[in-house]
Amino acid sequence: MERTDAASASASAGPRPADAGPLGSPFSYTEADEEKRRGVRRMKATATGLLLLVALIFALATWADRSGAGPWAGYVAAAAEAGMVGALADWFAVTALFRHPLGVPIPHTAIIPNKKDQLGVSLGAFVGENFLSPSVVRTRLGALGIGSRLGAWLAEPAHADRVTSELATALRGALTVLRDSDVQAVVGEAITRRADAAEVAPGIGKTLEKVVADGGHRRVVDLVCARAHDWLVLHGDSVMDAVQGGAPGWTPRFVDKKVGERVYKELLRFVTEMRDMPTHPARGALDRFLADFAADLQSDTDTRARVERLKSDVLARPEVQDVIASAWSSVRSMIIAAAEDERSELRLRARASLLALGARLSTDTRLQAKVDGWLQDAAAYVVSTYRAEITSLITDTVRSWDATDTSRKIEAHIGRDLQFIRINGTVVGALAGLVIFTVSRVVGG
Repeated sequence: MERTDAASASASAGPRPADAGPLGSPFSYTEADEEKRRGVRRMKATATGLLLLVALIFALATWADRSGAGPWAGYVAAAAEAGMVGALADWFAVTALFRHPLGVPIPHTAIIPNKKDQLGVSLGAFVGENFLSPSVVRTRLGALGIGSRLGAWLAEPAHADRVTSELATALRGALTVLRDSDVQAVVGEAITRRADAAEVAPGIGKTLEKVVADGGHRRVVDLVCARAHDWLVLHGDSVMDAVQGGAPGWTPRFVDKKVGERVYKELLRFVTEMRDMPTHPARGALDRFLADFAADLQSDTDTRARVERLKSDVLARPEVQDVIASAWSSVRSMIIAAAEDERSELRLRARASLLALGARLSTDTRLQAKVDGWLQDAAAYVVSTYRAEITSLITDTVRSWDATDTSRKIEAHIGRDLQFIRINGTVVGALAGLVIFTVSRVVGG
């Protein structure tokens, strides 16, 4: 019987399905499976040996009963006969799971090879209904208390260091994978598009209005006046030469010189007074000009249009685009350097934030409840939205398995227990036969 089962295995399984995985696939029959199968064969030999034993006992008891050995022979024969029936019935049931018994294509046999795909669909549906339902996921995650566990784990400095290191590694990897040219193009296009879409004149006008109202521009005026005074003192000859060079050719040279000196002195006096006198009329005129300009930037259509045209011209200049594009390279280099340096401000702040989060999360029950709720909502959304895709992984994987390999592998893993069914069937059948024979004798008296 053992030889017949083995010989019918490949024939009953039929040809490999078109969508079956290759023999070298992760679910293919392996040497480890063959080792387990050898143990199954030993158990099969034991169960088959027990069947042959009760058959021999039946034959001997039947011969003894016919030879007048006594009433005991009938009881033994009945028990042995029922044991054979039980053993054969359980052998048929166990064999029918994996192949056609004796190679005969009896209906509803070779269940696993023939019903593999249906079993995969049923398994996927079972997992989806009983394990991937939002209520089950919420209940399970709620019982785990992930928020408090995560807080206690992050509160340990060693764990915070590990998370910080992993985050730094992931950040470096992401920045390394990104192509600078692609990121620069995206950044440049985003900045340019954002700048084109936003009108800057009103914002500049409001800022300038506030600066003038607070007197913040006066420091700039003081600086300009001081620098202008110093420049005039150092370059007086240049100013006088410029004035003389612009004089008519028919005027005497000494007259041109006198005019140049006079203009220089008046200009120096004006700048000096403007520098030293906070209430100088020119300063007041400048304040009024800036205030009017701030109002025009916010309300005057022509002024706002000119500012927008100026903005567009500036953004369109190659130098500005080069600066925008090169900004990513600078930021990238800065971030990578900070991520690689264990004592950088970036990593120190990240570590401190993780420790603070862990300390708060381990003690704040409200925050724990929020984290648990977020995780439950996220998990429930995933299982409710992608349950079909998740269960299809099971069904598609089972469908890709080779029917023969699947049957042999399953038999190798559970075959020993199934052979105990045969043994138990033999014993239980014998006991049941003995009881039935005894009752019939007693009742038939």
